[in-house]
Amino acid sequence: MDEKATPVQPKRILLVDDDAEIIESMRFALEAKGYTTLVARDGNQGLAMAEREDPDLVILDMMMPKRSGFLVLEKLRRTRPVPMRIIMITANEGSRHKAYAEMLGVDDYIRKPFAMDRLLASVERLVG
Repeated sequence: MDEKATPVQPKRILLVDDDAEIIESMRFALEAKGYTTLVARDGNQGLAMAEREDPDLVILDMMMPKRSGFLVLEKLRRTRPVPMRIIMITANEGSRHKAYAEMLGVDDYIRKPFAMDRLLASVERLVG
């Protein structure tokens, strides 16, 4: 066994949401669990960061300025040979949206307001 074995890198999670309060509470909860978080404030920034940083998981808000979560999800699913893990969060009640997100291959779909435990359980299941 090599003494200098590289430590396991913490999983990197990209948070894409325009709501600063939600970002802060998710960041706090995720970092407390040992994850590294990256933050994007709108869909375009989220897409650019996802492509550049290649995170282990993206937590994506549906309704955002510049580019909706759906457009980000669609583009990430189209352009990547290995699908990125994606959890979509939304305040939207519509089941059509959930069906569409699932058709696009979202890994989980969580309605706001959500219990942080619900989100953490999903993150753990997808990248833990």
